[in-house]
Amino acid sequence: MQFRQQALAKLQSPEDLDLPVRLARPQGWLVLGITVVVMAAASVWAVTGSVASTVSAPAILNHGQGSYVLQSPVAGQVTGVLARQGQRLPANAPVLKVRTAQGDALIRTVAAGRITALAATIGQIVQTGADVAAVEKVAHDSDPLYATVYVPAENAASIPAHATVDLTVSSVPAERYGVLRGTVKSVDRAAQSAQSIGAFLGDSQLGRQFTSKGRPVAVLVALDKSGSSKSGYRWSSAGGPPFGLDSMTLASGAVHLSDQRPIDWLLP
Repeated sequence: MQFRQQALAKLQSPEDLDLPVRLARPQGWLVLGITVVVMAAASVWAVTGSVASTVSAPAILNHGQGSYVLQSPVAGQVTGVLARQGQRLPANAPVLKVRTAQGDALIRTVAAGRITALAATIGQIVQTGADVAAVEKVAHDSDPLYATVYVPAENAASIPAHATVDLTVSSVPAERYGVLRGTVKSVDRAAQSAQSIGAFLGDSQLGRQFTSKGRPVAVLVALDKSGSSKSGYRWSSAGGPPFGLDSMTLASGAVHLSDQRPIDWLLP
């Protein structure tokens, strides 16, 4: 009963009726204010801001004109290898000497280019139509290098004209020399099959490698030139690697897509 009487006395006492009522603590107002400011800033950023995105895909350095596979027009035994890998030859230059039933015959290049692979050795028996070499089409040592990036077909349409590309070259330590810079020159309209890629690069294995996750679209990238680097091309580091670049070197390309407003992600 003692507690009940104290409660009734408290209710009957008017002493606290004129005290102000505290609706919120100052800390609560501060949190509310910060929340409103953050939401307002996020709304403005969603409408006026932009977000950069990239698509990464495998790539290969080449001279942009493709390659061809040199096949033997005769059957016989290889008695001489007249070219070496990496050598640049004019059209109709001898590559192999083959002893046939009718006498010695020469296997010659079809077009000017650089020997990227030799598949025949002295003493080997070759059949008519056998692949004996891969030749990259390049007429002069000064012909510039390009990069072909094999982008997934679903991302090809979002690549803007003259998009910038960062290339991580397999033969160059990126943590030391950075990435190679380039600009999109053209985007193919049709997706590439393993056979078409293999025919262009002169290597069927690369064709299968670049199509392992589906048929990609070939994006031709012009490498940014630089007179101050040893390679002759621009890098994210000051001077790039202290050596030149070879064609048919594998790389990984990051193609920068068009910037998007965050609000576009929410709109249908």
